[in-house]
Amino acid sequence: MLPYQTLQEAEISVGRNLTFGEALWFNYSARKSDYVLYCHNTFFLFIFYTVLPLPYVIVELMRSKKIDEFKIQPKIKNSMSDIIDCYRKVILTFVFAVGPLQIFSYPLIQIIGIRTSLPLPSGWEMFCQILVYFVIEDYANYWLHRLLHCKWGYENIHKVHHEYTAPIGFAAPYAHWAEIIILGLASFLGPVIVPGHMITFWLWFILRQMEAIETHSGYDFPWSPLKYIPFYGGSHFHDYHHYVGGKSHSNFASVFTYCDSIYGTNKGYRYKKEVFEKTREKLKGM
Repeated sequence: MLPYQTLQEAEISVGRNLTFGEALWFNYSARKSDYVLYCHNTFFLFIFYTVLPLPYVIVELMRSKKIDEFKIQPKIKNSMSDIIDCYRKVILTFVFAVGPLQIFSYPLIQIIGIRTSLPLPSGWEMFCQILVYFVIEDYANYWLHRLLHCKWGYENIHKVHHEYTAPIGFAAPYAHWAEIIILGLASFLGPVIVPGHMITFWLWFILRQMEAIETHSGYDFPWSPLKYIPFYGGSHFHDYHHYVGGKSHSNFASVFTYCDSIYGTNKGYRYKKEVFEKTREKLKGM
């Protein structure tokens, strides 16, 4: 909760007039506790998880030869009932795992110093912090994900996520409750190391979820602006991991490709991609 009763008090404390965004933040958050503001994150995750996969659902249900050009595994088709069933199961996981994890992790937020105060961070500060969060999460996720592919980890936890050999957007967070907690630690690690403002914290989890949904979409659209991000894996990269399944020893990273390149866990994918490209070039020449 902000320690100001009026905008004037806030401006005196900051030492200048508040920006439009800061005035909005004051009006919204001044009477809300830090705990309530933190719990907004669970609400945002639910809303964005529900809304963002819908375009992919529409594309999946309107399958045609033209659309199948972008489908990574075109032989796999999902019905409306399959998609609804996936959504229902994930919502149950949200209720019994994600929600409690968000709520009971608040003491950690207090300890590391995620602030709700004024002034708000600049756009450049938020960009730099979120970039650091992505890099840290990607590295931690690589090793935790790789650990989940050991015999015990896969058979008892991770195989739930691999029920979808051809993933769909709604299946991004489809996993065993223990995996949600384990990989959730990787997502929290960035804010723990480089704590910032609550708004940055919200935005980080929203963007991470957006990326996960795109990665699990099952479609590889050539016009996606994400393709211009250096070392970005994307849907094609992660789809191969699901396609191989439990025996997969490739493409463990969540966002980028550099960890798999450094540690040699992308050889199968690189070979498959090379063979595919050669076959496509031969067909073009016929």
